[in-house]
Amino acid sequence: MEPAIDRAGRFEEGWLLGELLRVKGEFSLLQAEEGAAPMAEDCFRQALDPARRQGALTWELRAAMSIARLRRDENKHADALAQLQPLYDRFTEGFDTADLREAKALLDTLR
Repeated sequence: MEPAIDRAGRFEEGWLLGELLRVKGEFSLLQAEEGAAPMAEDCFRQALDPARRQGALTWELRAAMSIARLRRDENKHADALAQLQPLYDRFTEGFDTADLREAKALLDTLR
């Protein structure tokens, strides 16, 4: 994973950097090692920056969903909702896509 992230940061694949960081965070959670949650959150937050800079709303939504799921699992539903709802509200179309359906389902469980 690290070589792909390094390459994305150095070359023209920078548009993919945010998603690679988000996936790295998800993998760290799957490993369930001590300290995985803070490391994953750091990856998710780092993933938000390139997505925002590029105006890649779907990449930003995916990172926000990862943070929201982490918060949900920590029983911090209000924090999860605050992270995800404003971003979801920025969408005006595409509500039948997998990402937006998943975001809506997550929001419904957080309420």
